[in-house]
Amino acid sequence: MSKEMLEGSKILLVEDEETLAIGLQYNLTEEGCIVSWVKDGKVALEKLSSQDYDLIILDIMLPYVNGFEVTQYIREKNPQLPILMLTAMTRIEDRVKGLELGADDYVTKPFHLDELILRVRGMLKRKMWYKSATDFQPVYCFGNIEIDFEKLICTREKNTIRLTPHEAMALKYLIQNKGKIVSRKDLLENVWSIKAEIETRTVDNFIVRLRKYIEPDPSNPIYIKSVRGAGYIFSD
Repeated sequence: MSKEMLEGSKILLVEDEETLAIGLQYNLTEEGCIVSWVKDGKVALEKLSSQDYDLIILDIMLPYVNGFEVTQYIREKNPQLPILMLTAMTRIEDRVKGLELGADDYVTKPFHLDELILRVRGMLKRKMWYKSATDFQPVYCFGNIEIDFEKLICTREKNTIRLTPHEAMALKYLIQNKGKIVSRKDLLENVWSIKAEIETRTVDNFIVRLRKYIEPDPSNPIYIKSVRGAGYIFSD
């Protein structure tokens, strides 16, 4: 994704470390983004309730309302808004919690600016791919399952489940490649765009959860099957 494709992207930066925030705001603006900076989660919620953004960069440890709570609010109101979490936390459980609440990606402090810019580009690119794929096929039905990719909702008989963006994108990618083996590497590169041990395990955790949503018997899947040593294959 070129600098030109970042031009005009509206980003909400939620960060209470002033020196870090000023540097990020300056450099993202240099990339062509329109950056609004707020220092706490309460003001972030006010901004999100009144304005639209293309992406949010969100610290976890914030005054008044923390990043996890802001993420939950966003996912209730705007399922497809990309969220990049900034965290000083080193515990794997905290990073996984952010992803499972609906964050799209995370960067651990301290980080290299080039890495963050790369993540932002990748997230906006994935947003464009998902929107294009969703516009072409907003709803997909199989068995007694209906997936609404616009609203990120899975309906099974009378039960409704809200999907996280990663769950929806992973399922969309598997469906687009129906009948083909999709490796973990494929999912990492095309859905997560990040390569690390935590994400490898998180992909497997997401597949386990997707099976719970859609499989009659998750322990004996018929829609998302494992191919030993190769990855996963979707069939309906």
